[in-house]
Amino acid sequence: MRAQRQSLGERIREARELRGLTLEDLSSRTGISVDGLERAESNQAIPPLGQLVRLGKALEMRMGYFISAGVERPMCVVRSHSRPRVARHGKKVSEQYGYVYESLAAEKANRSMEPFLITLMPTEFGELSSHDGQEFLFVLEGEIRAQVGKEVEVLHPGDSIYYDSTHPHLVKCHGTHPAKIIAVIHTGTK
Repeated sequence: MRAQRQSLGERIREARELRGLTLEDLSSRTGISVDGLERAESNQAIPPLGQLVRLGKALEMRMGYFISAGVERPMCVVRSHSRPRVARHGKKVSEQYGYVYESLAAEKANRSMEPFLITLMPTEFGELSSHDGQEFLFVLEGEIRAQVGKEVEVLHPGDSIYYDSTHPHLVKCHGTHPAKIIAVIHTGTK
């Protein structure tokens, strides 16, 4: 695979095609609509992190491969100016899902954890999501609203939350100012 220079959509398409799967096959394995997969593969939409986890499981790959395949070495340093940055939007530009995520370990191959710096913008959009694994969030700036199942918590700078991501969950900015968090996702993939 030529993952280092490919876009996220190209990586998804290549992984799917190498496994001989149709879009319909992948849709049934992930619960992601065929339209959603087509938009992701053509780089018209960026899948949320939870969908990347489901794609990784369905394609028997680590979710981090879709962000960056990385290089196998004992240590990985990612400089602040070279973090891969991805903005998440809806089907239309006017549908802002409200977050930008930056991989904090993109150059490390075979990661067991996926650490991100995430900026959450105020937005009305959002939907509950679930996937294998666990998540840890630490609030750096602003406030966030975290919903896991029916429980809702508002977290402030210095607060953290750890949850089983198989439960439906949604994390959003709370208030009118952007929030920054460190998020570490473990998908259970070895």
